[in-house]
Amino acid sequence: MQGCRLKEEELQAYKDLLREGLVNYTRKAFRTLPQIDKPRILDIGCGSGVPTMELAELSDGEIIAIDTSQTALDRLASKIEKAGLAARVKAEKCSMLNMDFPDGSFDIIWAEGSIGVVGFEKGVKEWRRLIKTGGFLVVHDDLGDLAEKRKQISHCGYELINHFVLSEDIWWNKYYAPLEKKLNEIWTKSKSNRGTIPALNDDQSEIDTFKRDPKRYRSVFLIMKKG
Repeated sequence: MQGCRLKEEELQAYKDLLREGLVNYTRKAFRTLPQIDKPRILDIGCGSGVPTMELAELSDGEIIAIDTSQTALDRLASKIEKAGLAARVKAEKCSMLNMDFPDGSFDIIWAEGSIGVVGFEKGVKEWRRLIKTGGFLVVHDDLGDLAEKRKQISHCGYELINHFVLSEDIWWNKYYAPLEKKLNEIWTKSKSNRGTIPALNDDQSEIDTFKRDPKRYRSVFLIMKKG
């Protein structure tokens, strides 16, 4: 059991490293926004906080990062402490389905890969109240139904100020191909049979799904301004 946990921790650390290789897209999205002096940012579905830490460096603002996974939040809390950012970056266990922040609490809401939990239209509609007038919502979501999403953005009271796409090639070359190589290395070093460590098996299953339908994994950053 201890060996399984060590392998899972090794894999999670490597996945964080791969995500760090994609933060240039987080950076690109943030730099689309006008300069805001020390913005208050809500990072919804932060996971282990790779984008959170990048936002902290880019913004010099206050960030509340929320997720429901205590394991992921613990990893983020460790990063925050190590970087000396505890005064302005907080990791909190909170469901996006039950956020009780006051209206107009944030200059920016950031959601990379999380809005699908509630659905795109529901997310942009319900999160709007938390954003200050003239504030921003930045979402990274799958590319599917982009035309419909653009309509929903307008109907929910936002102006779409920019968007850009991450192709399936980006996801394969920067994330899934090196992840598969790492999985094979772990299995080669391990005395366990394939499939006996759930976390590793889940990742291989996701890679196999990607190979069957790569276009499904195209994604888009949408940068919106609250009207």
